Amino acid sequence: MHDESRATFVVSIWLKGNDVAGFEAFERQAATIMAAHGGRVDNVVRCGGEGAAPFEVHVVSFPDAAAAGAYRADPRLAKLLPLRERVIARTEVWAGQQRSAYGAEVAFDEDR
Repeated sequence: MHDESRATFVVSIWLKGNDVAGFEAFERQAATIMAAHGGRVDNVVRCGGEGAAPFEVHVVSFPDAAAAGAYRADPRLAKLLPLRERVIARTEVWAGQQRSAYGAEVAFDEDR
């Protein structure tokens, strides 16, 4: 069950070149800073970046919008900007609300 009260964001990320190791290093450091603000990476889907597809899509959440803003304003995140600019070509972010997966609330019924 997801906590629907959390501020949730879907983040699509496109890489510059193919520096997967640099990207993963950035993401690990950013996730550590995010955690200091109550944030977390709830899901990661690696799409591979072929054609128009992003390299990865993340679902991230924070206790509230203020915590998300504090993360974005954290000076430690600003120090990661050179690495981010080296490895990430583009990012698209959408705010949303987490919901239970379709079918997750339905119990299996053998008689159906």
